[in-house]
Amino acid sequence: MGDYMIRATAADGQILAFAAVTSEMVEEARRRHHTSPVASAALGRTMTAAAMMGWQLKTNTDTLTIQVDGDGPLERIVAVANNQGEIKGYVHHPEVELPLNAKGKLDVGGAVGLGVMSIIHDIGMKEPYIGRTHLVSSEIAEDLAYYYTASEQIPSAVSLGVLVRKDQSIWTSGGFILQMMPGASDETAEALQEIVTDFMPVTEYLAMGHTPEELLDVLLSDFGYHILEKQEIRFHCDCDRDRVTRALLSVGREELESMIEEGEPIEMSCHYCGEKYIFQIDEIKKLLEEAQQP
Repeated sequence: MGDYMIRATAADGQILAFAAVTSEMVEEARRRHHTSPVASAALGRTMTAAAMMGWQLKTNTDTLTIQVDGDGPLERIVAVANNQGEIKGYVHHPEVELPLNAKGKLDVGGAVGLGVMSIIHDIGMKEPYIGRTHLVSSEIAEDLAYYYTASEQIPSAVSLGVLVRKDQSIWTSGGFILQMMPGASDETAEALQEIVTDFMPVTEYLAMGHTPEELLDVLLSDFGYHILEKQEIRFHCDCDRDRVTRALLSVGREELESMIEEGEPIEMSCHYCGEKYIFQIDEIKKLLEEAQQP
């Protein structure tokens, strides 16, 4: 089963729901970045959330970025999504290893630490819209639920998870976002919260072979729900040599001249996908000459 997400409404429009399975996307990120199990879990949760949140963007040129900056050893997690199910992301220190937490689970909260979550909407305006909240648990899902409630006044339930095999590959990854729409009754919100609280960890459910459709059926069957859309999800980075060339030129003339004097080819890597780009000395000289032309 390939990665995909679904969008649904329930309770006569009082609830907007998203559910996703993202195992292949997160495995691709793990393979590209050589992430440790706890880094895979942190990055996978963030990318899964970005996929569902990015699906709500209006045009395919808009992007949504989740950036988590903590004082834990991972330091920074970034995931970027569009409304086509294309996601990229990285974690600043993918090699981090930590003991399991008190519950015997991967210690994502300890790896992230205290800090800030930023949600960045780039919709083609002069400046992107940035919303920020302090991390409340550093487990990603609870932090996103708090962001929605505190910054956007949308009461939400968020569940995200990643299961990692002993060989460090990804077994299962996925999650759901349930949001109360304006005008939703307190009774509906309370009933939904009770169901969510009693539900098993989302990745354990998906690991049994259940689908996102079956997941929402369990969560929303009491409310009368209707699936609106389905969208495939994949790891996708839009980096290319031209973009990396511009980044190389941005270091400035003196730095480029220093590189030329050293006489060694320059290797640059994309943060998001790990793709490597090699620039030979003659190529760097040519770029410098062209940049100096009036």
